[in-house]
Amino acid sequence: MAPVIRRLRIVLRDHLGLLVSLIALHSAGVFVALTFAPGWSAAFGGWGVASPLFFARQAGAFHLVVAAGYAGEWRFYRGVRLLLWTKLVGAFFLGVAWAAGERAWAVPLSAVADAAMGLLVLFAHHAAPSAAAVEAAPDSS
Repeated sequence: MAPVIRRLRIVLRDHLGLLVSLIALHSAGVFVALTFAPGWSAAFGGWGVASPLFFARQAGAFHLVVAAGYAGEWRFYRGVRLLLWTKLVGAFFLGVAWAAGERAWAVPLSAVADAAMGLLVLFAHHAAPSAAAVEAAPDSS
């Protein structure tokens, strides 16, 4: 493995909790935008007027749930399965929607962003030692 990639994996592994927190914060920000400014968010994202606003707000609620899920899974289990699954499904759904003709600029950008976030977390998590390896390691004290 190239030294630059090896170093990147180490940095990401050592800061995986921060990465998960930043992704959860991103989802919380999307919640705020879609819940409290759904009309503006839809227009800004390239959809124009959103009507009814219920569905934009429902998408906001979804983002709050996953943000809490990412943070909770990491805090209690040091896990990232929900995050990885959500980013995979999100990137796939958004990519298919864009390929099917959805022209809002936020769709392909969000697909790429979800894929990038998921790949960074997967890359970092894969570099982290397993819980079994940590427990089996000799005590250094």
